[in-house]
Amino acid sequence: MSRRVYGSDPDDPDTGPVPGRVYVELVGGPLDGQLLDVSGWSPLEMADGALLMSERGAFGPGGRSAYEPAEADGVYPGRFGWRGDVP
Repeated sequence: MSRRVYGSDPDDPDTGPVPGRVYVELVGGPLDGQLLDVSGWSPLEMADGALLMSERGAFGPGGRSAYEPAEADGVYPGRFGWRGDVP
């Protein structure tokens, strides 16, 4: 079973990663285990992380979940760790 890419259509039978693209794994929070496509992101964008729409976060539909590079925590490269939810 392939892992789901953040933002993919849930009705799409193939929501997995696309060859040739670059992904980070989202760790913790409501999007745990999903992959985020960061192809073409600059080093600054990677360092900033992402504020992602999440229907399952603390603020329900329309809320966002904050993720940032997990390397700062001494975790594994290639992962963004959850930092909390915002309205």
